[in-house]
Amino acid sequence: MLNIDIESLIPHREKIKIISGILEIKETTAISTAMVNPDWPLYDGNAVDSLVLIEAIAQTAAIVEGYKRKQQGKDGVKGWLVGIKCAEFNIEKIPVNTTLIIMIESKYSFDNYGVVEGVVKTGDKILATATLQALRMNEDNKINIF
Repeated sequence: MLNIDIESLIPHREKIKIISGILEIKETTAISTAMVNPDWPLYDGNAVDSLVLIEAIAQTAAIVEGYKRKQQGKDGVKGWLVGIKCAEFNIEKIPVNTTLIIMIESKYSFDNYGVVEGVVKTGDKILATATLQALRMNEDNKINIF
């Protein structure tokens, strides 16, 4: 596990922050870890809905962008508008105390727009794969779409 302050890289805070550790970070890829717990969004009293895995992929992507910005002497990422281009789930509910490994790769980016592919696993089992599109907030806290 890398000794990096996750909150210095991403805008997410408790209870929405679900990533608990960074295993690897590079220019266009990252591997993070998370432990499913009852404080997570979409917890139903027994388990967490697998839709939360999209958030795990998005937060891991934000780690890469925040890390790149820190290397440039800038603040971490302020916020994203994220869309799901495609996703496949191999599980409906994830039990509490399940350890997740989240792997992302940035496929391309242009200005404030980027596309990432992500995989979420527990052990050797793939729980979800997704391709996300994201628009990053500008320095003035506005999103430029056009």
